[in-house]
Amino acid sequence: MNRRLFACCSAVLLSASLIVAPAVSAQTVEAPDVVVKRLSTELLDTVRNDPQLKSGDPEKVMVVVNDKVIPHINFQRMTASTVGRPWRQATPEQRQKLQDEFKNLLVRTYAGALKHVNNQTLMVRPLRASASDTEVVVNSELQGGSGGPVQLDYRMQLMGNVWKVYDINVMGVWMADSYRSQFAPVLNDSGIDGLIRQLQDLARQRSGQSAS
Repeated sequence: MNRRLFACCSAVLLSASLIVAPAVSAQTVEAPDVVVKRLSTELLDTVRNDPQLKSGDPEKVMVVVNDKVIPHINFQRMTASTVGRPWRQATPEQRQKLQDEFKNLLVRTYAGALKHVNNQTLMVRPLRASASDTEVVVNSELQGGSGGPVQLDYRMQLMGNVWKVYDINVMGVWMADSYRSQFAPVLNDSGIDGLIRQLQDLARQRSGQSAS
């Protein structure tokens, strides 16, 4: 997978979560495709109009992620999916460290990708799901980029009365599958602690790239 393309497209997820959704009653559940469309429209505008976010300032991005993004992501499931079977053997402390370091890696990656946000828009296709479904795939297309339209889909899970993202598909490749194949050799050679160190190293590399 083209890493820059994946990061740029995945930044739509980041930018689609920078503003808190309007308050809803306990009985109201906003449809997942409506959530994605509304937030992506509002937040891409926010990135364009915030010089610090647009420049990819990692500290500003981290603050925004902690305040606004995490409520829209099932980060435990996302991390567990990228780690695969070894997640089951990880201690609670290791699991928390994996989540923290994986989040840091994604933030550093997205910080650089935000520099490429210009006039893109997200076209969300009608959702094919029943009212009783608790897991869905929201299909969309990122339009307006220099390389033409890009497939961008979200796997979402209903948690309480909030739909949360736990995986992203860019041009037919799911994020969890992509990272899991990268992490597998490290896990086989060095275990969970080795992967934690790898995530730390990758985040430092991304931080240097976003600053350049």
